[in-house]
Order: sequence, then structure tokens, then C-alpha cells
Amino acid sequence: MKRLVSSLLSGFAVCWMLLSPAQAEVRSDTLVLQENHPKQHVVVKGDTLWDISGMFLQTPWKWPQLWGFNPQIDNPHLIYPGDVITLKWVNGQPRLMLNDGIVKLRPRAKVSPLHDAIPAIPLKDIISFLTDNIVMNSDELQAAPYIVGSTNNRIVAGAGDRVYARGELVEDFHFQNIYRPAREYVDPVTDEHLGFEMFKIGDAVVASRQNDIMTLDLRKTREEVSALDRVYPSQEEAVQSIFYPAEPVVEVDGQILSVLRGVRQAGQYDVVAINQGQREGLEPGHVLSILRAGETLKDPMTKELITLPAEKSGLMMVFKAYEKVSYALILKATDVISIGDEIRNPS
Repeated sequence: MKRLVSSLLSGFAVCWMLLSPAQAEVRSDTLVLQENHPKQHVVVKGDTLWDISGMFLQTPWKWPQLWGFNPQIDNPHLIYPGDVITLKWVNGQPRLMLNDGIVKLRPRAKVSPLHDAIPAIPLKDIISFLTDNIVMNSDELQAAPYIVGSTNNRIVAGAGDRVYARGELVEDFHFQNIYRPAREYVDPVTDEHLGFEMFKIGDAVVASRQNDIMTLDLRKTREEVSALDRVYPSQEEAVQSIFYPAEPVVEVDGQILSVLRGVRQAGQYDVVAINQGQREGLEPGHVLSILRAGETLKDPMTKELITLPAEKSGLMMVFKAYEKVSYALILKATDVISIGDEIRNPS
């Protein structure tokens, strides 16, 4: 009997060793590799960690697992154009290795400018949105100082002109931005007011203040400044270059409110606003699936109107979250993405 058990165990061990790495991966890890994944990739300018991981993974938002990445350590590895990325198996797990060696979570010197390192996502597509677009609620909009006019009673003003505003500054900064309400966000399901999208039209410096009247000198403008434009502190936000893609821990059920830059349809690397925010538990880095709303048609037999099921059309990642609204970057689009499309958890 002991000999039989020993033979069975030996046979099982041999069969396990004969399993392909892909088969072992499916059984022992949640990471699912692309069927046609490369064995090696040479990093080129314009690559991102998301792009590279998408070559190997069906779920690219799990790239930290593929790299053996510890989110408690800031920027544990810097990847540069010319580096060679190789997929290998370590203790039965797929891992990406840099220049034929495992990326170690330890300080290391590399003679390359920091700005040459590839980012997690294409930052160039969101940098302007970090300060050019903000969301204010009704109370914030009502309380923000507003432009009352300019010198010589001109109706509009531009760069180099002096304008006057009335109200109390939100923050007593020397540099202030001039914003204009672009649209009101209303929840398409509940009709709840979610906030106002504010678009930056210029920046100014505070020259002087007397009681509730302030004098502002316009430095740069992209549109003419006019009465009722709002004054808001210049937000010198640090550009977040490392995101930690993850699925939200709560169930997400929302819709796309708008495609920024004034169009109705979006594609890869466009920015959209969604009707979910911090209140719903969203944070920068959360990855969401986009589902194209199903079409409505008439049943040819019953003549009743029916709505077809929604179809998955892409992936997005939240990069800026307000209380009730978030901005997200479309990282993958397999179909046209439009206002009203649904958003869900990626799995």
C-alpha cells in the first residue's frame, strides 16, 4: 500500500513538473497572460508601464503584481528607453525582469535624467487637466470672488491688463487663476446636482487689496476675461507620476457625464468626467470598465421597445476625484466611447 501511495505521489509530481508555465500560472495565480505575449520587450520612448504590462497581461491594471511591486515604496524602479524587459517565471509566478535581472526594491544609482524614466500612464494627456479643469459645488462657486470689471471700463480684458474682483480669497496666495463655469454636472439618473466644471481661462497676480475689492494683473490668458469670471487660488499640484492601478473595493455603477474639450465621443487617451467620486469611494488609480450603452429597438414580434445589453468598450483610470465627480483617462478603447456610457468594476 505504501508503495502504491508513493508511486501515485511521484506520478503527480512528474505531471505537475510537465505542466506548461501558462497552465501553472492559471492554477496558482490570478494573473492571466495574453495568449500572444512576447518573451521580451525593448523599452522605447513613449512606452508606459501600463502599455508594457498590457503586452503581457489580460488585466494590465495588475501590473504591480507582474513586477513584484510593493506600493509602500515610492518609485521602486525606474525604467528607461533601451532597457530590456523579459518575462520569466519565479517560484511559479510570472515576473517581468529588467535587463535580465529581477527588479530589486532597493535604492540604486543610474546615470539618467529622472524625467527620462517612463511613467505608469501617459502623463502628457492629463497634465493640463490637473489645473485647467476643476469642479466646484454650488456653495464654492457662490463664495468665490468674481470679476467686476477692468480699467477704462472695458468689458473684456487680456494678458497685460488690470482687472478688479470682489470677494474674499479662498486662499491668500499671490498667484490666482481665473476660471469660467463651463457646464453644470447633473446626475443622469437621480437629477442630483453634482457640481460645476470650471475651465481655466487665465492666471493673474494680486497687485493690491482694499476691503473686499482686489486688483489683479493678468499674466497669461487663453480667452478674454470678463465680468463674473471667478478667481481661485493657483493650485501648484505635484504631478503624480506613479499611480497604483487597482479595482475599487466597492461596487461601482455610474455613467460618463462629459468628454472634456467639448466633444461628445472619446477614444484612447481622452479625458472624461464621470458621476462617481470620493463619496462613492473612488480614488486616483482606480481602474474601471466602460460599457457602451445598449441600443433601444422594437421587438419585431411583440412590438415592444427593448434595450440591448451593454457591451464592454474600454478601460479608464481615475486620476482626479472630487466629492461627487471624477476625471478619468481612457487607457483602452475597443469601440467608440460616448456620453452616457456605463462604468463598472473591471472584473
